[in-house]
Amino acid sequence: MTKKWALLMGSAMLVTTVLSACSSNNNGQQEANANQPVADNPAPAEQAEPLELTIAAHLPGEAPAEDNPFELALEKYTNSKLRFQWIPTSGYDDKINVMIASDELPEIVKVSYVPNIISSMQNDVFWEIGPYLKDYTNLSAQPETYYNNIKVDGKLYGLPVFRPVGRAVLQYRKDWFDAKSLTVPKTLDEWYNVMKAVAEGDPDQNGKKDTYGMMLDKNYNQGVASTLTRLSVSQGGPNKWKVDDQGNFTPEFMTDEFLATMKLFNRLYEEQLINQDFAVSDVSVIDKAYESGRVAIRISGGNAQSMQTNLEKVVPTAVMDAVGLEGPEGVRVPGENGNAGILAIPKSSVKSEEELKRVLTFLDQLLDKEMVYLINKGIEGTHYKVEGDFTIPLDKEADAKEVKPYRDVLLQRGESYNMDKPMQQTPLFKKNNDVVIENEKHVVANPALTLLSATYTDRGADLEQMITDAQTKFIMGEIDEAGWQAAIEQWKDAGGAKMIEEYKEAYLKVQQ
Repeated sequence: MTKKWALLMGSAMLVTTVLSACSSNNNGQQEANANQPVADNPAPAEQAEPLELTIAAHLPGEAPAEDNPFELALEKYTNSKLRFQWIPTSGYDDKINVMIASDELPEIVKVSYVPNIISSMQNDVFWEIGPYLKDYTNLSAQPETYYNNIKVDGKLYGLPVFRPVGRAVLQYRKDWFDAKSLTVPKTLDEWYNVMKAVAEGDPDQNGKKDTYGMMLDKNYNQGVASTLTRLSVSQGGPNKWKVDDQGNFTPEFMTDEFLATMKLFNRLYEEQLINQDFAVSDVSVIDKAYESGRVAIRISGGNAQSMQTNLEKVVPTAVMDAVGLEGPEGVRVPGENGNAGILAIPKSSVKSEEELKRVLTFLDQLLDKEMVYLINKGIEGTHYKVEGDFTIPLDKEADAKEVKPYRDVLLQRGESYNMDKPMQQTPLFKKNNDVVIENEKHVVANPALTLLSATYTDRGADLEQMITDAQTKFIMGEIDEAGWQAAIEQWKDAGGAKMIEEYKEAYLKVQQ
């Protein structure tokens, strides 16, 4: 069978699949909802020639053996012949840059949202796939936020390796709260009262003043996990940047909500209600303090069950709980980028629209129910078993070696999409996961996330260091509010003002 005939067959099958999905939708039998399973897409007809694909992806450890049972199951369902080009994580970005420069890219390559890749997207190295998504049942069912977060100049040049966008969860010692008749804080005044009650109320009843409401590590104001950002967003503030109807941008640290949050931590620091060495404390040290039963609250992207498991080894009676990060206006959490990389399709290796559509069909099938189970859980009977409405892991070591490398590369949304038998977990684990899923309804987007700024590319790291250092000085009382305003002016003069204008220009260009 010729390659041309195979492509025609693939296109014909795609049309059949799309028409079938449309018919199903018209009959009201299928819901394209991000958190509800959709009807399974049929695997390609047996007579179609297998789609040959090479996928480049990073791997931190040992590569799985070729033609292993996982790959064979994946190939059988998708009617494909796959070759995974595993590249060590340490040199991955450099290798991808060489492949781009030499025009030797595979059909699918996992890339990061970084300046050189963005430039390649702008230069048409990769296919723009946004206009095609409507034709694919699973791809079109995913929340628009995931796609918006990786667009370049308003265009979509790949598919996100999905990760939750609203991971921030408030995890707390429920046993302490119950014993002291405390309620989960919402306003900044309530946060202060809880922190004071825990620090001074001896909740562990050891007669010592050795507990804290919250402890910070030296990265407390860094990146998407910034405690200052998470708390100020809950109070109504923006996520990193605010933009008005005219496209004027304001950084979060120039808003009233952020300043009020810093003032809270300044007061806590002055009254010794948070750890005095936070500016130099490694996260590992803070983790141990939480796990030893000395701290009440943590805003975390992890699961509360992990803390419960470690904590009860030291304090068997400890009880953790997890709730949404709620403020005066309800739950509000900063939206994260929602991906662990982007699967891009190079034009040099996928040369025609017909070939592109067949590759997209393969990627769409990864979100079919059968593939969701395979990618997330492995092979039934080997990596997991089914008991009633749940699945039970059988061999976690085998899963780590034989399934996880693919799970970290291929499209999947865990138990949030097309999975009706979740892994059997503790009620706390499930509650934490449910909060993360519910958070998707309450995320506050960063309007500058996908905008380009030459100043940010050139001096963004230095500018961020300048302002985060000033935040620490303010909290520690080394500068007052006038000193803080002076630090903002220095940030503007060093390039911040230019970056604000560049974001406005880029934003208005996308809005046209």
